[in-house]
Amino acid sequence: MNNNHKQSATKSQSPDASACDQRPPIDDGKIPVNGLLDDFWRALALLSRIPVSMRCDFRPEAIARSVWCWPFVGLFIAGVAIIPAFLTDILIGNSAVTAIMATLVLVLLTGAMHEDGIADCADGFGGGQDRQRKLEIMRDSRIGTYGVIALVLCLALRIVLLSLASDSGSMAAILIVMAVTSRAAIPVVMHFLDPARMDGLGKGAGRPELLMVVGGIGVALLLVLVVAGPMAVITSVMAMMVAVVLVGWIAKSQIGGHTGDVLGMTQIASELFVGIAFVAVIQGT
Repeated sequence: MNNNHKQSATKSQSPDASACDQRPPIDDGKIPVNGLLDDFWRALALLSRIPVSMRCDFRPEAIARSVWCWPFVGLFIAGVAIIPAFLTDILIGNSAVTAIMATLVLVLLTGAMHEDGIADCADGFGGGQDRQRKLEIMRDSRIGTYGVIALVLCLALRIVLLSLASDSGSMAAILIVMAVTSRAAIPVVMHFLDPARMDGLGKGAGRPELLMVVGGIGVALLLVLVVAGPMAVITSVMAMMVAVVLVGWIAKSQIGGHTGDVLGMTQIASELFVGIAFVAVIQGT
């Protein structure tokens, strides 16, 4: 998750600079019980470019605690993207243009942090000869051939999936399903993989407890059930877990753990895998 090619690192390591006021230091080392809504504001500031006027605690423990509500951030982002997509569909009536508009809004809302992450991973994993060199390339602000190819393919696949869903009248549903499940997937990687480096977002985001990870998955699947039905729940969780296992295996074998970029790649891969499964279901019914 990075822009300039490192936007997510800047965003997530010091989000208070752009979105939140810094919370005064706490001496007892305990996480203040701020309530469930504060977890949401913290998650929204971390995972998007939407301004948040709340005071936020961004210590690793607090970030890790908030992962249960990351699917709600996905729901919020998808809900915002649905509005211009719906208006575009009314005005133009072309599913491809509608899909492009939805994708544009999603990128603007997140600051392309997830797309930047998968581009960095493609450059690092594809161009580095050893672990250290791969990590160095992933922090390079320049984008290489592997990164460009990964970005083009991922954006194109997202647009195609949204367009196919739009043709079936399921644009809103697929946007929500992809958004909530992909945000629930990120904490799974955070929990089961160690950070690949001792600084950066991967380390700064902390290791969420399994209960919070499972809670996030439960929230995501409940939202999927409401908007798309039980069949979508089954296919979504299967597709999400395939993506998580694949990304985790690649990251572990390439750099020995996760980084902010790997978390971004997790979001994109999960989103696309779930989108493919969703379209397969609606076209098969």
